[in-house]
Amino acid sequence: MINPTFIDRAEEAERRVRHLFEPTPCMRNDHLSAKFEADLWLKREDLTPVRSYKLRGAWNAMHEARETMPNIGLFVCASAGNHAQGMAYACREFGVRGVIFMPVTTPQQKIDKTRTFGGDMIEIRLVGDYFDDTLASAKTYCDAHNGHFLAPFDDQHVIEGQASVAVEFVRQMPKEPDIILLPVGGGGLSAGVVQYLRACWPDVEVYFVEPKGGASLKAALINGSPTKLSAIDSFVDGAAVARIGAIPFEALSEVSVDHVLTAPEDRICTTIVDMLNVEGIVLEPAGAMTIDALQDLRSLIKGKRVLCVTSGGNFDFERLPEVRERAQRFLGLKKYFIMRLPQRPGALREFLDMLGPQDDISRFEYLKKSARNFGSVLIGIETKDPKNFKTLFDRMNDVGLVHRDITDDEALSEFVL
Repeated sequence: MINPTFIDRAEEAERRVRHLFEPTPCMRNDHLSAKFEADLWLKREDLTPVRSYKLRGAWNAMHEARETMPNIGLFVCASAGNHAQGMAYACREFGVRGVIFMPVTTPQQKIDKTRTFGGDMIEIRLVGDYFDDTLASAKTYCDAHNGHFLAPFDDQHVIEGQASVAVEFVRQMPKEPDIILLPVGGGGLSAGVVQYLRACWPDVEVYFVEPKGGASLKAALINGSPTKLSAIDSFVDGAAVARIGAIPFEALSEVSVDHVLTAPEDRICTTIVDMLNVEGIVLEPAGAMTIDALQDLRSLIKGKRVLCVTSGGNFDFERLPEVRERAQRFLGLKKYFIMRLPQRPGALREFLDMLGPQDDISRFEYLKKSARNFGSVLIGIETKDPKNFKTLFDRMNDVGLVHRDITDDEALSEFVL
Protein backbone atom coordinates (compact mmCIF):
# COMPACT_ATOMS: atom_id res chain seq x y z
CA MET A 1 0.00 0.00 0.00
CA ILE A 2 1.26 3.47 -0.94
CA ASN A 3 1.65 5.82 2.00
CA PRO A 4 1.29 9.42 0.71
CA THR A 5 2.45 10.78 4.05
CA PHE A 6 5.73 8.87 3.76
CA ILE A 7 6.27 10.18 0.23
CA ASP A 8 5.78 13.76 1.41
CA ARG A 9 8.12 13.27 4.36
CA ALA A 10 10.82 11.66 2.21
CA GLU A 11 10.69 14.59 -0.18
CA GLU A 12 10.81 17.02 2.74
CA ALA A 13 13.88 15.16 4.05
CA GLU A 14 15.49 15.56 0.62
CA ARG A 15 14.86 19.31 0.73
CA ARG A 16 16.36 19.50 4.21
CA VAL A 17 19.52 17.69 3.25
CA ARG A 18 20.19 20.26 0.51
CA HIS A 19 21.41 22.47 3.33
CA LEU A 20 24.38 20.11 3.61
CA PHE A 21 25.24 18.93 0.09
CA GLU A 22 24.08 18.72 -3.50
CA PRO A 23 22.51 15.47 -4.78
CA THR A 24 25.10 12.72 -5.02
CA PRO A 25 25.86 11.66 -8.62
CA CYS A 26 23.80 8.99 -10.34
CA MET A 27 25.92 7.99 -13.31
CA ARG A 28 26.31 5.28 -15.91
CA ASN A 29 29.40 3.13 -15.44
CA ASP A 30 30.96 2.01 -18.72
CA HIS A 31 33.25 -0.58 -17.12
CA LEU A 32 30.42 -2.46 -15.40
CA SER A 33 28.10 -2.02 -18.37
CA ALA A 34 30.62 -3.77 -20.62
CA LYS A 35 31.46 -6.41 -18.04
CA PHE A 36 27.84 -7.48 -17.53
CA GLU A 37 26.46 -6.57 -20.98
CA ALA A 38 23.90 -4.28 -19.37
CA ASP A 39 23.19 -0.59 -18.85
CA LEU A 40 24.70 -0.19 -15.37
CA TRP A 41 24.20 2.93 -13.23
CA LEU A 42 25.62 3.80 -9.81
CA LYS A 43 24.05 6.03 -7.18
CA ARG A 44 27.21 7.29 -5.51
CA GLU A 45 26.40 7.64 -1.81
CA ASP A 46 30.12 7.24 -1.18
CA LEU A 47 30.42 10.89 -2.27
CA THR A 48 28.44 12.62 0.52
CA PRO A 49 30.43 14.86 2.90
CA VAL A 50 30.84 11.89 5.28
CA ARG A 51 31.25 9.37 2.43
CA SER A 52 28.04 7.48 3.21
CA TYR A 53 24.27 7.93 3.13
CA LYS A 54 24.09 7.85 6.94
CA LEU A 55 24.26 11.63 7.17
CA ARG A 56 20.82 11.85 5.57
CA GLY A 57 19.02 9.90 8.27
CA ALA A 58 20.95 11.44 11.15
CA TRP A 59 20.27 14.96 9.89
CA ASN A 60 16.56 14.35 9.31
CA ALA A 61 16.01 12.64 12.66
CA MET A 62 17.89 15.37 14.52
CA HIS A 63 15.88 18.04 12.70
CA GLU A 64 12.59 16.34 13.63
CA ALA A 65 13.64 15.88 17.26
CA ARG A 66 14.61 19.53 17.63
CA GLU A 67 11.34 20.70 16.06
CA THR A 68 9.30 18.50 18.41
CA MET A 69 11.46 19.09 21.50
CA PRO A 70 13.38 22.36 20.94
CA ASN A 71 15.02 22.15 24.37
CA ILE A 72 17.01 19.00 23.56
CA GLY A 73 20.60 19.77 24.42
CA LEU A 74 22.17 16.33 24.09
CA PHE A 75 22.12 13.63 21.43
CA VAL A 76 23.61 10.18 22.03
CA CYS A 77 24.38 7.32 19.69
CA ALA A 78 26.34 4.07 19.54
CA SER A 79 28.23 3.34 16.35
CA ALA A 80 31.58 2.07 15.13
CA GLY A 81 31.45 3.84 11.79
CA ASN A 82 29.25 5.72 9.37
CA HIS A 83 26.34 6.54 11.67
CA ALA A 84 28.78 8.03 14.16
CA GLN A 85 30.24 10.26 11.47
CA GLY A 86 26.80 11.30 10.25
CA MET A 87 25.66 12.25 13.74
CA ALA A 88 28.91 14.09 14.46
CA TYR A 89 28.50 16.15 11.28
CA ALA A 90 24.87 16.94 12.14
CA CYS A 91 25.78 17.97 15.72
CA ARG A 92 28.32 20.43 14.39
CA GLU A 93 25.87 21.89 11.88
CA PHE A 94 23.07 22.24 14.43
CA GLY A 95 25.42 23.41 17.17
CA VAL A 96 24.19 20.81 19.65
CA ARG A 97 26.18 18.55 21.94
CA GLY A 98 26.60 14.91 21.05
CA VAL A 99 28.12 11.95 22.86
CA ILE A 100 29.13 9.07 20.62
CA PHE A 101 29.87 5.65 22.08
CA MET A 102 32.22 3.45 20.05
CA PRO A 103 33.72 0.02 20.82
CA VAL A 104 37.24 0.02 22.20
CA THR A 105 38.25 -1.99 19.13
CA THR A 106 37.17 0.73 16.67
CA PRO A 107 40.02 1.57 14.23
CA GLN A 108 41.73 4.86 15.05
CA GLN A 109 40.99 6.14 11.54
CA LYS A 110 37.24 6.02 12.21
CA ILE A 111 37.63 7.66 15.59
CA ASP A 112 39.70 10.47 14.10
CA LYS A 113 37.24 11.08 11.24
CA THR A 114 34.29 11.20 13.61
CA ARG A 115 36.12 13.72 15.78
CA THR A 116 36.99 15.80 12.70
CA PHE A 117 33.36 15.98 11.58
CA GLY A 118 32.00 16.83 15.03
CA GLY A 119 34.73 19.14 16.30
CA ASP A 120 34.08 20.63 19.73
CA MET A 121 30.41 19.68 19.65
CA ILE A 122 30.98 15.98 20.28
CA GLU A 123 32.58 13.69 22.82
CA ILE A 124 33.69 10.18 21.91
CA ARG A 125 33.58 7.45 24.54
CA LEU A 126 35.24 4.11 23.88
CA VAL A 127 33.35 1.42 25.77
CA GLY A 128 33.21 -2.36 25.36
CA ASP A 129 34.95 -4.83 23.10
CA TYR A 130 31.69 -5.73 21.33
CA PHE A 131 28.94 -3.51 19.96
CA ASP A 132 26.21 -4.89 22.23
CA ASP A 133 28.18 -3.68 25.26
CA THR A 134 28.73 -0.30 23.59
CA LEU A 135 25.02 0.06 22.81
CA ALA A 136 23.96 -0.81 26.35
CA SER A 137 26.37 1.75 27.81
CA ALA A 138 25.15 4.43 25.37
CA LYS A 139 21.50 3.91 26.30
CA THR A 140 22.28 3.90 30.02
CA TYR A 141 24.18 7.17 29.65
CA CYS A 142 21.40 8.67 27.52
CA ASP A 143 18.73 7.87 30.11
CA ALA A 144 20.86 9.18 32.98
CA HIS A 145 21.53 12.50 31.25
CA ASN A 146 18.09 13.07 29.66
CA GLY A 147 19.54 12.88 26.17
CA HIS A 148 17.89 11.93 22.90
CA PHE A 149 19.07 8.61 21.50
CA LEU A 150 19.69 8.73 17.76
CA ALA A 151 19.24 5.19 16.43
CA PRO A 152 21.17 4.20 13.30
CA PHE A 153 18.23 2.55 11.48
CA ASP A 154 15.36 1.57 13.76
CA ASP A 155 13.75 5.01 13.67
CA GLN A 156 11.02 6.31 11.36
CA HIS A 157 12.64 9.72 10.84
CA VAL A 158 15.99 8.10 10.04
CA ILE A 159 14.25 5.91 7.45
CA GLU A 160 12.57 8.94 5.90
CA GLY A 161 15.96 10.64 5.68
CA GLN A 162 17.51 7.63 3.96
CA ALA A 163 14.60 7.61 1.49
CA SER A 164 15.96 10.90 0.13
CA VAL A 165 18.41 8.71 -1.81
CA ALA A 166 15.46 7.48 -3.88
CA VAL A 167 13.97 10.96 -4.22
CA GLU A 168 17.21 11.97 -5.92
CA PHE A 169 17.79 9.06 -8.24
CA VAL A 170 14.18 9.03 -9.45
CA ARG A 171 14.81 12.57 -10.71
CA GLN A 172 18.31 11.84 -11.99
CA MET A 173 17.75 8.68 -14.05
CA PRO A 174 16.86 9.46 -17.70
CA LYS A 175 14.59 6.43 -17.76
CA GLU A 176 13.13 4.06 -15.20
CA PRO A 177 15.49 1.11 -14.58
CA ASP A 178 14.46 -2.51 -14.85
CA ILE A 179 16.26 -3.60 -11.69
CA ILE A 180 17.58 -1.85 -8.58
CA LEU A 181 20.02 -3.38 -6.10
CA LEU A 182 20.02 -2.11 -2.51
CA PRO A 183 22.43 -2.95 0.31
CA VAL A 184 20.95 -4.14 3.60
CA GLY A 185 22.38 -3.86 7.09
CA GLY A 186 19.92 -2.71 9.72
CA GLY A 187 17.40 -2.01 6.97
CA GLY A 188 16.98 1.77 7.21
CA LEU A 189 18.10 2.59 3.67
CA SER A 190 16.28 -0.28 1.96
CA ALA A 191 13.05 0.34 3.90
CA GLY A 192 13.08 4.02 2.97
CA VAL A 193 13.88 3.46 -0.71
CA VAL A 194 11.33 0.67 -1.16
CA GLN A 195 8.49 2.73 0.31
CA TYR A 196 9.28 5.61 -1.99
CA LEU A 197 9.57 3.36 -5.05
CA ARG A 198 6.12 1.90 -4.44
CA ALA A 199 4.69 5.27 -5.42
CA CYS A 200 7.13 6.31 -8.16
CA TRP A 201 8.39 3.15 -9.82
CA PRO A 202 6.10 0.31 -8.68
CA ASP A 203 7.11 -1.97 -11.56
CA VAL A 204 10.86 -1.88 -10.89
CA GLU A 205 12.28 -5.19 -9.66
CA VAL A 206 14.27 -4.71 -6.46
CA TYR A 207 16.97 -7.02 -5.11
CA PHE A 208 18.46 -6.72 -1.64
CA VAL A 209 22.07 -7.58 -0.89
CA GLU A 210 23.41 -8.66 2.51
CA PRO A 211 26.83 -9.93 3.59
CA LYS A 212 26.88 -13.71 3.81
CA GLY A 213 28.04 -13.47 7.41
CA GLY A 214 25.22 -11.11 8.42
CA ALA A 215 22.08 -12.06 6.51
CA SER A 216 19.59 -10.63 9.01
CA LEU A 217 16.88 -9.73 6.47
CA LYS A 218 16.86 -13.24 5.03
CA ALA A 219 16.61 -14.71 8.54
CA ALA A 220 13.72 -12.37 9.39
CA LEU A 221 11.81 -13.24 6.22
CA ILE A 222 12.24 -16.97 6.84
CA ASN A 223 11.11 -16.69 10.47
CA GLY A 224 8.43 -14.05 9.95
CA SER A 225 9.98 -11.48 12.31
CA PRO A 226 13.35 -9.92 13.14
CA THR A 227 15.60 -12.70 14.37
CA LYS A 228 18.96 -12.32 16.07
CA LEU A 229 21.70 -14.23 14.28
CA SER A 230 23.74 -16.51 16.53
CA ALA A 231 26.99 -15.22 15.02
CA ILE A 232 28.05 -12.66 12.43
CA ASP A 233 31.15 -11.99 10.39
CA SER A 234 32.08 -8.37 11.14
CA PHE A 235 34.25 -7.87 8.03
CA VAL A 236 31.49 -5.94 6.23
CA ASP A 237 31.27 -3.63 9.22
CA GLY A 238 28.79 -1.22 7.61
CA ALA A 239 26.19 -3.96 7.10
CA ALA A 240 27.03 -6.82 9.47
CA VAL A 241 24.00 -6.49 11.75
CA ALA A 242 22.83 -9.35 13.98
CA ARG A 243 19.15 -8.35 13.83
CA ILE A 244 17.38 -6.22 11.26
CA GLY A 245 15.48 -3.27 12.73
CA ALA A 246 11.85 -3.84 13.72
CA ILE A 247 10.59 -0.67 12.01
CA PRO A 248 12.49 -1.31 8.74
CA PHE A 249 11.21 -4.88 8.70
CA GLU A 250 7.61 -3.63 8.70
CA ALA A 251 8.35 -2.12 5.28
CA LEU A 252 10.29 -5.16 4.05
CA SER A 253 8.19 -8.01 5.43
CA GLU A 254 6.55 -8.74 2.07
CA VAL A 255 9.84 -9.00 0.19
CA SER A 256 10.35 -12.37 -1.47
CA VAL A 257 13.24 -14.25 0.09
CA ASP A 258 14.32 -15.09 -3.48
CA HIS A 259 15.10 -11.39 -3.96
CA VAL A 260 17.54 -11.32 -1.05
CA LEU A 261 21.10 -12.07 -2.16
CA THR A 262 24.04 -12.85 0.10
CA ALA A 263 27.47 -11.65 -0.94
CA PRO A 264 30.48 -13.71 0.30
CA GLU A 265 32.95 -11.55 2.19
CA ASP A 266 35.98 -12.73 0.19
CA ARG A 267 34.19 -12.13 -3.11
CA ILE A 268 33.33 -8.59 -1.99
CA CYS A 269 37.07 -8.06 -1.68
CA THR A 270 37.52 -8.86 -5.38
CA THR A 271 34.93 -6.18 -6.19
CA ILE A 272 36.63 -3.59 -3.99
CA VAL A 273 39.96 -4.26 -5.70
CA ASP A 274 38.40 -4.21 -9.18
CA MET A 275 36.61 -0.90 -8.65
CA LEU A 276 39.74 0.65 -7.14
CA ASN A 277 42.15 -0.58 -9.80
CA VAL A 278 39.95 -0.08 -12.86
CA GLU A 279 37.70 2.85 -11.95
CA GLY A 280 39.60 4.56 -9.15
CA ILE A 281 36.46 4.31 -6.99
CA VAL A 282 37.10 3.73 -3.29
CA LEU A 283 34.35 1.63 -1.69
CA GLU A 284 34.10 0.14 1.75
CA PRO A 285 32.90 -3.50 1.93
CA ALA A 286 29.25 -2.51 2.51
CA GLY A 287 29.47 0.02 -0.30
CA ALA A 288 30.64 -2.63 -2.76
CA MET A 289 27.94 -5.21 -1.99
CA THR A 290 25.43 -4.28 -4.69
CA ILE A 291 28.08 -4.25 -7.40
CA ASP A 292 29.42 -7.57 -6.15
CA ALA A 293 25.97 -9.18 -6.32
CA LEU A 294 25.71 -8.42 -10.04
CA GLN A 295 27.65 -11.66 -10.52
CA ASP A 296 24.68 -13.61 -9.12
CA LEU A 297 22.29 -11.90 -11.56
CA ARG A 298 24.48 -11.95 -14.66
CA SER A 299 22.01 -13.81 -16.89
CA LEU A 300 19.02 -11.88 -15.56
CA ILE A 301 20.43 -8.38 -16.05
CA LYS A 302 21.90 -8.89 -19.53
CA GLY A 303 20.55 -6.17 -21.82
CA LYS A 304 18.68 -4.41 -19.00
CA ARG A 305 19.03 -1.06 -17.22
CA VAL A 306 20.27 -1.65 -13.66
CA LEU A 307 20.88 0.74 -10.77
CA CYS A 308 23.20 -0.10 -7.87
CA VAL A 309 23.33 2.03 -4.73
CA THR A 310 26.93 2.26 -3.52
CA SER A 311 26.28 3.07 0.10
CA GLY A 312 29.68 4.14 1.40
CA GLY A 313 33.37 4.75 0.77
CA ASN A 314 34.86 4.92 4.27
CA PHE A 315 37.63 2.48 3.54
CA ASP A 316 40.62 2.32 5.85
CA PHE A 317 43.60 1.76 3.55
CA GLU A 318 45.40 -0.08 6.33
CA ARG A 319 42.95 -2.87 5.45
CA LEU A 320 44.04 -2.98 1.81
CA PRO A 321 46.61 -5.79 2.27
CA GLU A 322 43.91 -7.91 3.95
CA VAL A 323 41.39 -7.11 1.20
CA ARG A 324 43.89 -7.98 -1.53
CA GLU A 325 44.79 -11.20 0.26
CA ARG A 326 41.17 -12.28 0.62
CA ALA A 327 40.50 -11.41 -3.02
CA GLN A 328 43.42 -13.51 -4.23
CA ARG A 329 42.33 -16.45 -2.12
CA PHE A 330 38.77 -16.24 -3.42
CA LEU A 331 40.00 -16.15 -7.02
CA GLY A 332 42.23 -19.15 -6.39
CA LEU A 333 45.39 -17.16 -7.04
CA LYS A 334 46.86 -17.67 -3.58
CA LYS A 335 47.01 -20.74 -1.40
CA TYR A 336 48.54 -21.77 1.87
CA PHE A 337 49.50 -25.31 2.67
CA ILE A 338 51.48 -27.24 5.22
CA MET A 339 54.11 -29.50 3.73
CA ARG A 340 56.05 -32.41 5.28
CA LEU A 341 59.53 -31.69 4.01
CA PRO A 342 62.36 -34.25 4.26
CA GLN A 343 65.19 -32.87 6.37
CA ARG A 344 68.12 -33.65 4.14
CA PRO A 345 70.39 -31.62 1.88
CA GLY A 346 68.75 -30.77 -1.44
CA ALA A 347 65.14 -31.39 -0.34
CA LEU A 348 64.22 -27.71 -0.45
CA ARG A 349 65.88 -27.27 -3.85
CA GLU A 350 63.85 -30.18 -5.21
CA PHE A 351 60.65 -28.51 -4.06
CA LEU A 352 61.64 -25.15 -5.57
CA ASP A 353 62.24 -26.85 -8.89
CA MET A 354 58.60 -27.98 -8.88
CA LEU A 355 57.37 -24.37 -8.98
CA GLY A 356 56.21 -23.01 -12.31
CA PRO A 357 57.35 -19.73 -13.91
CA GLN A 358 54.24 -17.92 -12.60
CA ASP A 359 54.48 -19.27 -9.04
CA ASP A 360 55.87 -17.04 -6.31
CA ILE A 361 56.54 -17.92 -2.68
CA SER A 362 54.90 -15.33 -0.43
CA ARG A 363 55.53 -17.15 2.84
CA PHE A 364 57.89 -19.87 4.00
CA GLU A 365 58.10 -20.83 7.64
CA TYR A 366 59.19 -23.90 9.55
CA LEU A 367 56.41 -24.67 12.00
CA LYS A 368 58.36 -27.38 13.76
CA LYS A 369 61.92 -28.63 13.56
CA SER A 370 62.74 -32.22 14.29
CA ALA A 371 65.96 -34.08 14.81
CA ARG A 372 64.45 -36.92 12.85
CA ASN A 373 63.61 -37.26 9.16
CA PHE A 374 60.89 -34.68 8.41
CA GLY A 375 59.86 -31.13 9.36
CA SER A 376 56.56 -29.28 8.91
CA VAL A 377 56.68 -26.17 6.74
CA LEU A 378 54.04 -23.50 6.15
CA ILE A 379 54.06 -22.38 2.50
CA GLY A 380 52.21 -19.50 0.86
CA ILE A 381 52.15 -19.42 -2.95
CA GLU A 382 50.84 -16.73 -5.29
CA THR A 383 50.31 -17.42 -8.98
CA LYS A 384 48.76 -15.89 -12.10
CA ASP A 385 46.36 -18.71 -12.98
CA PRO A 386 44.46 -20.99 -10.57
CA LYS A 387 45.24 -23.97 -12.83
CA ASN A 388 48.90 -23.66 -11.86
CA PHE A 389 48.11 -25.10 -8.43
CA LYS A 390 46.88 -28.36 -9.90
CA THR A 391 50.15 -28.66 -11.79
CA LEU A 392 52.16 -27.98 -8.63
CA PHE A 393 50.18 -30.37 -6.45
CA ASP A 394 50.40 -33.11 -9.10
CA ARG A 395 54.19 -32.75 -9.11
CA MET A 396 54.29 -32.94 -5.31
CA ASN A 397 52.07 -36.04 -5.29
CA ASP A 398 54.20 -37.75 -7.92
CA VAL A 399 57.23 -37.66 -5.62
CA GLY A 400 55.25 -38.43 -2.44
CA LEU A 401 55.63 -34.96 -0.92
CA VAL A 402 52.87 -34.89 1.70
CA HIS A 403 50.94 -31.61 1.94
CA ARG A 404 47.66 -30.23 3.22
CA ASP A 405 45.85 -27.21 1.74
CA ILE A 406 44.68 -24.99 4.62
CA THR A 407 43.56 -21.98 2.55
CA ASP A 408 39.87 -22.53 3.30
CA ASP A 409 40.29 -24.13 6.71
CA GLU A 410 39.06 -21.22 8.83
CA ALA A 411 39.76 -22.84 12.19
CA LEU A 412 43.35 -23.73 11.33
CA SER A 413 44.26 -20.71 9.22
CA GLU A 414 43.08 -18.35 11.96
CA PHE A 415 45.94 -19.54 14.14
CA VAL A 416 48.76 -19.93 11.64
CA LEU A 417 48.17 -17.29 8.93
